Amino acid sequence: MSKMEIRLAGTGGQGLITGTIVLAEAGIIEGKFVAQSQSYGPEARGGMAKGEVIISDEKIGFTKVTKPTFVMALSQLSFEKYCYGLDEKCFVLVDDTIQVPADYDHKKFMKLPIIATAREKVGKMQTVNIVSVGAINKILKICDEESLKKAVLQRIPKGTEELNLKALSEGAALVK
Repeated sequence: MSKMEIRLAGTGGQGLITGTIVLAEAGIIEGKFVAQSQSYGPEARGGMAKGEVIISDEKIGFTKVTKPTFVMALSQLSFEKYCYGLDEKCFVLVDDTIQVPADYDHKKFMKLPIIATAREKVGKMQTVNIVSVGAINKILKICDEESLKKAVLQRIPKGTEELNLKALSEGAALVK
């Protein structure tokens, strides 16, 4: 890994900002250079939300994602806004509820049941972000499993450790 520019987009309330913070902290634990940023609409929940993180082996000059190497969309609107016009080397991950047009021909593309996994396998919709982080780390190999677990445990509310570690595991299991 030399430099990864990661963008997570969806709906406010899905915890995507926290997801990028967890990925950033995992990078720090692994001794990487990181920069994390976020933006969201005026609505706390339900509006568009986007979190970004850059993880690099070298110092980061510009701290905003300009040429994403990975984009995840968890809502139709975020897919339509962020999953077009990407470099062919960018990996695109979307939830399986996204209606992807038949002519969408991005070379590195994957659909996974991220939201359904949080709801049905983990049993809590609030774990969508941690399910996502598990899948993302399995795809990108940002850090080892222990570093990622440590980063998750630093960020989640006390008393939810077991639930979130299950979400992390279920997310990683989605990626074959």
